[in-house]
Amino acid sequence: MTWLYAPGDRPEVVAKALRSGADVVLVDLEDAVRADRKDYARAATAELLADPVSGPTAVHVRVNALEGPLLAADLAALAGLPGLGGLRLPKVGAPGDVGRVVRMLRQAGDVPALYPLLESALGVENAFAIASADPAVRGIALGEADLRADLGVADEEALEWPRVRTVVAARAAGLAAPAQSVYPDVRDVTGLAASCRRGRALGFLGRAAIHPRQLPVIERAYLPSAPEIAAARETVAAADASPGALALPDGRFVDPAVVAGAHRVLALASRAEATT
Repeated sequence: MTWLYAPGDRPEVVAKALRSGADVVLVDLEDAVRADRKDYARAATAELLADPVSGPTAVHVRVNALEGPLLAADLAALAGLPGLGGLRLPKVGAPGDVGRVVRMLRQAGDVPALYPLLESALGVENAFAIASADPAVRGIALGEADLRADLGVADEEALEWPRVRTVVAARAAGLAAPAQSVYPDVRDVTGLAASCRRGRALGFLGRAAIHPRQLPVIERAYLPSAPEIAAARETVAAADASPGALALPDGRFVDPAVVAGAHRVLALASRAEATT
């Protein structure tokens, strides 16, 4: 649900991120690292992942550009490391990009979970093909900063369709609901909360963050509220007592699709209750 970026050339920041409570720490070898620090970032990340990561937080790594000269070295250094939970692939435009990475990883000995980032118009158009390109793909997500630049847009409304497209493609491919892209203003917690509420309404689940202070805001926005949990429990209980379509006393209609949604809410309920 919460994904926290940390620059790969700052081991002390990565260590702090691992104590932040994020579900996944995203060690970044790409945009957050200067060209003259790339080798150090890769080596420091490989050292971190040489042993299994302890605790509930997984570690994923965003590698360098798929068309650039650094990718092969990134994959060779990271493949097969026991602490690696997954690879985040930047600027994926077509399913062939995923296939090429998979072939390179197999040559290195191991294919971890892959998470392609859709950061261009082409990537969004090919969203389902990318999401279903290989069994190693476990999720997709938008990279909205690059997508804005590619589309030449600044207005939030222009991203509505790409966001929905990503959610639908992930569902169609049998993947987990995608996490929202980062919210760039780390001081604007009110705007972040509102953006998360909108993302949840569109079908996203959780969000990537660039600062630990954003994590509790994301968590609160995406976990079900007490009334939502109560309604879900009532729905499931009614369905268990009387299988098939029925109407509850308050007028809500219950059918298998509604029951499935209630089960999804309850799947998050224990986490919601643990935070209250």
